[in-house]
Amino acid sequence: MLEPTAVLLANADGSPVLTKFTPGSLGTNDPFERHIAYFGPDDIAAGVVQASGQFSVDEYPYSETIVIHAGQVTLQSQDGTLQLNPGDSAVIARGTSVQVEAQPDSLWAFCADTQPVEACNPGLTTLPPQTLLSPSAAPGTEILLSPAPQCRSHTLFVEDATNLRIGVWDSTPYTRRARPHMLHELMHLIEGSVTLQVADGTHLTVNTGDTVFVPRGTPCAWKSSVYVRKFYVCK
Repeated sequence: MLEPTAVLLANADGSPVLTKFTPGSLGTNDPFERHIAYFGPDDIAAGVVQASGQFSVDEYPYSETIVIHAGQVTLQSQDGTLQLNPGDSAVIARGTSVQVEAQPDSLWAFCADTQPVEACNPGLTTLPPQTLLSPSAAPGTEILLSPAPQCRSHTLFVEDATNLRIGVWDSTPYTRRARPHMLHELMHLIEGSVTLQVADGTHLTVNTGDTVFVPRGTPCAWKSSVYVRKFYVCK
């Protein structure tokens, strides 16, 4: 079996990525045709969707985070309407009755939890990039190759049944050695730049506005020389 590795889903400037995508859907009730970069046996999927038009779903089948890279996407549920432009992000909780309107050639990165669960908490959650953050734990000293950074975070969406956590995190610069990534994680950089050393020893630089997915167990080192702020989706 191939070792898991970080995959770049979309660049901020719209330039092509080298990631190999597989066209398809996540299941029979999936409203979209997707370009899938990761879909493991552990009920988590990541990739991109390029779509135009209107889509209506009575009960959305997944809890899914989307990050807009091009165009404009409007999400409408009984609780309200979200209009998302490039750089904006939101969560569609499983079970939500939602209408999706995508302007021509809209493109977004996604991370979806497809695990079937009985209990759900439908709704739409926006992820404001400048969310007020609180101090959070820094990486352990045993893996740090630099002084410990100052880290902050705020979780905006929680699904206890699947252990899904979504929010905003930031950090001062730091470097740490490679170690298996402890969670599945989608990262969208709101600000800053980070270089990840991935499974084959090569380096992947993620810049402001880029979206990357790191599967659980991926050997991954981190090096940032500037302040970093990101959306995260962790499971």
